[in-house]
Amino acid sequence: MYLSLKSDSLLLIAVFTGMALALPRSVAAQADMHHDTRPSVSVSGEGRVRVEPDMAIVRFGVVSVADDPVQAREQNAEASSRALNAIREMGIEERYIKMESLRLQPHREWVGEPRRYEERGYEAIRTVVVEIHDLDQLPVVVATVVEQGANRLEQVTYDLDDRTPARNSALRDAVTNAREKAVLIASTLDQNLGPVVRVVEQSYDFPRPMYNLRMDMAEMAASGAPEPDAYAAGEIEVVVNVQATFVLE
Repeated sequence: MYLSLKSDSLLLIAVFTGMALALPRSVAAQADMHHDTRPSVSVSGEGRVRVEPDMAIVRFGVVSVADDPVQAREQNAEASSRALNAIREMGIEERYIKMESLRLQPHREWVGEPRRYEERGYEAIRTVVVEIHDLDQLPVVVATVVEQGANRLEQVTYDLDDRTPARNSALRDAVTNAREKAVLIASTLDQNLGPVVRVVEQSYDFPRPMYNLRMDMAEMAASGAPEPDAYAAGEIEVVVNVQATFVLE
């Protein structure tokens, strides 16, 4: 029994000794990674790319008001069906048409005397979102849904069907910009720029042009859909920022 315990003790001592010898090497390796003592320079880089959007997202609503909630819902369903069928007839695929919300609630009207809102009947509100991948169709789609029963145009947002090429281009420009800065700093210090040891993408900004074209029933009845010139898409500016660290030699 004594010999067995002694053997076990020797084994444990050997194991702990091996761990103790191995641990400093591991810690030292991590220290070398995170505390490089070589001279270095850290710079930021920015890349900006402007591209024209190739798609739009239209959000519109159908609002129906009636004395009876069932009647309000039925009228809304009928008007929405006309508008959606008109969109489908234009060749827009079903996967690009989505009902976002449907609400049935008391209809409130402002009464001058005694200057307060009063509930008068019910209103059904249906919001629909349509993706348009041919921007030439945009004015026609809006005019069509207004003619077929939509009475609230809320928003038009422009986007890219594939953001990857624009993002990659901006990222390349950001890295190039960072290296140009590092070269300038190194030459100013009479140093040579060595290899890059760290690059971090700090931010990626993809603002989408958005037009809040919200028009209620009275405005749309009076003026109809906005003119085609109202849908000028402009450009989307993609911005990428990076942080890079280079060795100085």
